[in-house]
Amino acid sequence: MIGLVVTMLLAMLDNLIVGTAMPTIVGELGGAEHLSWVVTAYILATAASTPIWGKLGDLYGRKGTFLTSIVIFLAGSALSGLSQNMGELIGFRALQGLGAGGLMVGVMSIMGALVPPRDRGKYQGMFAAVMALATVGGPLIGGFLTDHLSWRWTFYINLPLGVVALAVVVVTLKLPKVHNKARIDYLGALLLTSGITALTLITTWGGQDYAWGSKQILGLAALAAATLIAFCYVEQRVQEPMLPLDLFKNLNFTLVSVIGFIVGFVMFGSTVFLPLYQQTVQGASATSSGLLLMPMMFGMLVISLVVGQAVTKTGKYRIYPIIGTIVMTAGMLLLSTMGTDTGSFTSACWMIVLGAGMGFLMQITMLVAQNSVELKDMGVASSTATLFRTIGGSFGVALFGALFNNRVTETMKERLGDAAANGNGKGDPSQLSPAALKALPAPVQDAYHHAVSNGVHTVFLWGAGVAVIAVAAAVFMREVPLRGAGMPAKDGPEDGKDADSSVEAVAI
Repeated sequence: MIGLVVTMLLAMLDNLIVGTAMPTIVGELGGAEHLSWVVTAYILATAASTPIWGKLGDLYGRKGTFLTSIVIFLAGSALSGLSQNMGELIGFRALQGLGAGGLMVGVMSIMGALVPPRDRGKYQGMFAAVMALATVGGPLIGGFLTDHLSWRWTFYINLPLGVVALAVVVVTLKLPKVHNKARIDYLGALLLTSGITALTLITTWGGQDYAWGSKQILGLAALAAATLIAFCYVEQRVQEPMLPLDLFKNLNFTLVSVIGFIVGFVMFGSTVFLPLYQQTVQGASATSSGLLLMPMMFGMLVISLVVGQAVTKTGKYRIYPIIGTIVMTAGMLLLSTMGTDTGSFTSACWMIVLGAGMGFLMQITMLVAQNSVELKDMGVASSTATLFRTIGGSFGVALFGALFNNRVTETMKERLGDAAANGNGKGDPSQLSPAALKALPAPVQDAYHHAVSNGVHTVFLWGAGVAVIAVAAAVFMREVPLRGAGMPAKDGPEDGKDADSSVEAVAI
């Protein structure tokens, strides 16, 4: 468990630490016009490789593929720290993302293989604590390393953590050896990777680098549709599909994938726009950006701990996704009421509500996904759940960003007119930094505060509407007995029988 926890910390901490160092990196390496690709390359590689790592673990053994992903991630980290120009950094970040795709999937699939679902709640608190630690501590650590050592240490810090994780996993992790002669579904992997890459680029570039109706975005949309349709065709005809589509015949697996997508949609959108609102409208310091999300992380951590223990004790879980999706929707609605006069205490309370809703869902979605499949498909189930949450986050940031930018621009025009809405020549009003805002006249600042408040209102109101879909999905979820020590003897594996047989029986 120590090795798994440290590895999850690696996976979640990286982008949060690096983000605070980006201005310094650009100042030293140049190439500001390629700055977005430092993040995009990492996200693309992570998203595209996630389902492949899951399948490789199922076919050839989870321990070996997990260790390989850690080594690749550490190699990418070391090389990123040694980068001498922006091109090298982008390439090495892609390598790092390739390894990162296997970190989270490896942790979750190994967890699924070692710990029965009934007992997994005991360990949920550890992973929730890691998430909270990474979210709060990442920006703070990144700022400290950049200011007192070098931006290169935002990458080098991964090395000692990774070595510890490697050593612990190599020595302590004992899993059955897997002997599988099935051929890798190379065509399926290529089609799925192409489709995911196209979708990720659409959400990254759409409304930012290219207009939504541009030929680049429409071309990517066509590519995504064509490759994913072809992928579904291929997967029905190969011996060992990269992502068995039969998994989606299981109602719980399909519903929990939808819920995971929406959780990612809501969570990533919230973590982008809440600090923006607090820094711009409430006047919070940018250096404390990590601390601004503590109320949400606190709600998530506490509820995740309580729910985990309750699931372990009772073996029942269906009620928690229903409560969680309702509370998450309520949190989004409450956050949509924030205005220019909303105090920090009030916004913190609403963030606790949102965090509590996600606390009911974060680990339960993975638990239900893994409990819905046979043991041999544990890696695919884990990677699919992770992939849906990642893609949901990408779409959330893209859609929320477009809604926010449009609403800010409209409000500025309403209050100041077309000419003044551009911030006296400062460019896109939705992109003003707190420092640039302070240099503008008081009427412009006041208008911008109202514009940001209106933009945040629109974002969270739409988010609440999307969250309602998750409520509906949770209501239709069925209570399937969890495998594990808490099950009655008649539901568990009989003495002398292969455990995989009982897993298959319960899953069916």
